[in-house]
Amino acid sequence: MTKRVLGEVELLILMAILHLGQKAYGMAIAEEIEKRTGRKVSRAAVYVALKRLEEKDFVETYLESPPSGGKPRRYARVLPQGLQLAKASLDTLTSMASGLEPMLEEG
Repeated sequence: MTKRVLGEVELLILMAILHLGQKAYGMAIAEEIEKRTGRKVSRAAVYVALKRLEEKDFVETYLESPPSGGKPRRYARVLPQGLQLAKASLDTLTSMASGLEPMLEEG
């Protein structure tokens, strides 16, 4: 039986949501990824991936108005099966990276 593993962008988005907690919305997710990885991810890419993750029941999104008023934001939270898949994906990456340290340090 093969284990399902998340793609890179999906995994980055799940991890960003986990880091942000209740403050996880499109722009904040993109900024969190850039802050932690140096990689720019557009808001559009975040929302497309969020939609895919929501369709697979790995995250749920909900609209909430900011306390100061203004346009409602679409927030996201990781569901239990999304958390399990993120952990499995990280375990798979860690397993694959094990033993490569000497080669990676050379490059």
